[in-house]
Amino acid sequence: MGDTIYPPESIYNLIPREEEKTTKPPRYMSKFREQVKLEKELNKASNKTMGSAKVDVPSPQKYLLKHSKEPKLPEKKPFKYEDDELHSKPAVPARTDKPLMGIHSNKNFIKTNAVENIMALPKKPLPVCADTKKGDKQLLEKSGLIPKYIKKKDYGQTPEYLLQRREEVRRAQEEYDSYVKERMREGAMKQLSEEERFNILQTLKKNWDDIHHQYQGLSVVTDTTPKKYRKERLELEMKQLEKDIDLIERHKTVYIANN
Repeated sequence: MGDTIYPPESIYNLIPREEEKTTKPPRYMSKFREQVKLEKELNKASNKTMGSAKVDVPSPQKYLLKHSKEPKLPEKKPFKYEDDELHSKPAVPARTDKPLMGIHSNKNFIKTNAVENIMALPKKPLPVCADTKKGDKQLLEKSGLIPKYIKKKDYGQTPEYLLQRREEVRRAQEEYDSYVKERMREGAMKQLSEEERFNILQTLKKNWDDIHHQYQGLSVVTDTTPKKYRKERLELEMKQLEKDIDLIERHKTVYIANN
């Protein structure tokens, strides 16, 4: 007798059964299928990847020359400043040049130079400041210690862009106030009183305390799916309550719609 184990005999196994054929659901066909195929055909260009079917054969006389595709630089010109002619010194006279002869002057250059130097005002030294321990100096005007900007014409005035921004904010606030007054006149919304706002805020905080008490009582180890789901649900509820509390605390005026 072998180790083969046969199933227990039953009369139901003797009755022939019809083979059940599983029928697959109909294949999903997008309603945009024809439109996508049409757009694909429209965007397809002929010979897009392989190039044109027939091209002109290059002439044997026009073969590629060496360095023919390299960029050509402009012709080199000697460098010269634009104001060289104004500030440049005259050229040194050549040996063949002869000075002008026969020109005499009665001017006494020694006395003239002496009088000019006697009558000239003494030069004032430029103000400097020492900015290192070694005595290195720099001009005081470029050091940033001299207040230059207070001498501007528009110093201390509000910039134009801030005035424009302030006007836009004021106009937007007026439009919002007129919209609120119109809606309140129609009875579509009303303003919460300070007492109602305080009661709602206290209720939200009490709900947060209750959920936080439940959250503190959870098990440290979330080894089962229900514990994990409950922890996530309590965290989401506390986050939503924190957002609502912050929203009401930041806005002193609250409007609600009348259903």
